[in-house]
Amino acid sequence: MSGLLLRLAGPLQSWGERSAFTAVRDTAPFPTRSALIGMFAASEGVGREDSAGLKRYEEVRLTVRVDRPGVLLPDYHTVGGGFPKARTAATSAGGNKGAAVITRRHYLADAVFVVAVTAPDDLTEQLAQALRRPHWAPYLGRRSCPPDEPFLLRGHVPDPEAELLTGVPLSRTAPHGETGDTIPVEFLREEPPSGANAARSADIIEVNDLPVSFAQQGRAHVGRSLYRTVEPVDRGLAGPQHELLNRLIAYAEERV
Repeated sequence: MSGLLLRLAGPLQSWGERSAFTAVRDTAPFPTRSALIGMFAASEGVGREDSAGLKRYEEVRLTVRVDRPGVLLPDYHTVGGGFPKARTAATSAGGNKGAAVITRRHYLADAVFVVAVTAPDDLTEQLAQALRRPHWAPYLGRRSCPPDEPFLLRGHVPDPEAELLTGVPLSRTAPHGETGDTIPVEFLREEPPSGANAARSADIIEVNDLPVSFAQQGRAHVGRSLYRTVEPVDRGLAGPQHELLNRLIAYAEERV
């Protein structure tokens, strides 16, 4: 097993928790497994109807470091208002709605997450190649949310989870007035954290984001548990923000 590291940053992100179209299109406060697996599948050219193709990602383990949680930003959104019926929003039955469709879409503004993707070595290599030259472009939950660069921080590392604690620059400054060699950072893990103390302090949250099918007319997900922890991260990773881009580029270009 090895892995790769992704940095999910941009002006806006939106990680929908419901597959059905609703009047309020919400966002989870962190990247969902469904969205990340969908990103990998799209990069590799796996179509929405290919549910069997999703099985190749069953061994993928994701760990999310929350560098900046972002700010919730609601958007009042309309589609099709003021047009003749034939030019308004289409319905699933093949007709037209005849009036404006109003939704409220939620985004995370100025959020930054770093994701450690652990997988079998051959899959790690294939994913890294696909993310560098994607079949369909990756986005941060919605097509209107492209990722900042650097996006793929490293395409192969022996222990990507350890890099989150000791290697990848933090997109924040260290807290003022606090001393010590580490600073507390939130993590989301798919498996219980190692160590008795860490396991006891973890918050277990239930989410419904394990993808079964991405088919346009048959999207399906099942539930799973996540372990939310606050863990000490090397204070040296949190440098001045005006140096962040240079530090990220230097880290991404460093050979391992």
